[in-house]
Amino acid sequence: MADSVLKTLIVDDEPLAIERMRVICAGLPRIEVVGTALDGKAALDAIDALRPDLVLLDMTMPELDGLAVARALVRGENAPAVVFVTAHDNFAVEAFDLDAVDYVLKPVTAERLERAVVRAAARRGARAAGGGDWLTEFWVPHRSELLRIAAADVDRIDAERDYVRLHVGERSYLLLQTVSGLEARLDPDRFIRLHRSTILRRDRIAGLRHDGLGVWSAELSDGTTVRIGRTYLARAKAMAGR
Repeated sequence: MADSVLKTLIVDDEPLAIERMRVICAGLPRIEVVGTALDGKAALDAIDALRPDLVLLDMTMPELDGLAVARALVRGENAPAVVFVTAHDNFAVEAFDLDAVDYVLKPVTAERLERAVVRAAARRGARAAGGGDWLTEFWVPHRSELLRIAAADVDRIDAERDYVRLHVGERSYLLLQTVSGLEARLDPDRFIRLHRSTILRRDRIAGLRHDGLGVWSAELSDGTTVRIGRTYLARAKAMAGR
């Protein structure tokens, strides 16, 4: 079987919904359904046994729901890609905070599912090419929709309590995430944390400035400055080769 085919597990507490997904998946060349599960615990057992590349995961299930399954997967190594498939549109923010590939609303169409599968395949390809597990995009709530923002377009990230603010050009967006948790998921070759509250894109740093008394600041390409935290000064100097 071709490497581009994703071994897929379907998880839903309704047998009829599973059968419908099987029919749709049968028409998609990128998918091979290797198993199904009717609840969250069975899903985790099946993932452990079958090692799927992709999980089509229902959101609302008794006892262990889809979000709980996804949280368990995030903590593991070599976790499969997750596409939530649900009749409810009010869990999208939580889903993308758990690094879901996509969020597909029921009733599912073949065209919509295929777009999600293409995204899952692209993520797997990026990892196989050496991209690792670094975040490549964010899905952020904005008014009544979710916006996709490429990580490469983010200039700066600031902590705001339990949120972070993503600065993209002249606009900014709030995301439910901690700055420490986000730092661990960003490519260190592209981003650097220079303060307990601030992560900067490396190519937006124009220079470092010594303000006296051991205080340093990073000068950004837009003319603004960011004070460098004392505990982050060593990494700033290492970035500059000092």
